[in-house]
Amino acid sequence: FIQIDTSNILFICGGAFDGIEQIIEKRMSGSAVGFEADVRSKKDYEKENLLSKIVQQDVVKYGLIPELVGRLPVIATLRDLDKDALIQILTEPKNAIIKQYTELFRLDGVELEFETGALEAIAEKAVEKKTGARGLRSIVEQTLMHTMYDTPSDASTEKIVISASCVNDGDEPLVLHRASSENAG
Repeated sequence: FIQIDTSNILFICGGAFDGIEQIIEKRMSGSAVGFEADVRSKKDYEKENLLSKIVQQDVVKYGLIPELVGRLPVIATLRDLDKDALIQILTEPKNAIIKQYTELFRLDGVELEFETGALEAIAEKAVEKKTGARGLRSIVEQTLMHTMYDTPSDASTEKIVISASCVNDGDEPLVLHRASSENAG
C-alpha cells in the first residue's frame, strides 16, 4: 500500500445518483402526529425539488463511504434545463448549433432560417426526451437531414425556412428559389 496525504486534495464527485430521491423522501417524510402536524402526500414531494434538500447522510445511505463523504464539504445540485434555456443554447453562444448550420448552408449560397416556433419545437423535443442540451444537435440534424443532401445539388435554392411542423411532423421546409435569368429576359 502507498499512503497518500489527502489533506490538500480537492475531491469532486459528479453523477446522476439515480434513486437518491427515494432516500431523501424517506428521510423528510418522517412521522406526523398531532393536530398541527405537517402531513404531506407523495405528490407534494414530487412537486418540490427533492435534490435541493440533500445532506451528507443521504449520500452515505446511498452507498458512498463516509471517509469520502467527509471530504465533500459542499453538495450542489443541478436542475434540468427548461425550454427557454435550451433555446438560448441553440441560438446565443458563439458556436451555437443554429449558427453552425446557417453557416454550413451559407457556404452553398443558401440562407437558412429557423422560425421561432421551430426553435421552440426543437427545445420541447429535447425536454420531452430528457436529453438536455446534448440532444439538440441530433434533433436539428434529423430535421435538416434531407435538406442537407438536396440543397448542394440545386443551385436555384435561395432560402430555406424551417417551421415547427418540419420539426414535429417531418414536413418539408419552405424552399424559396432564385428567379432564373431565363424568365427575366
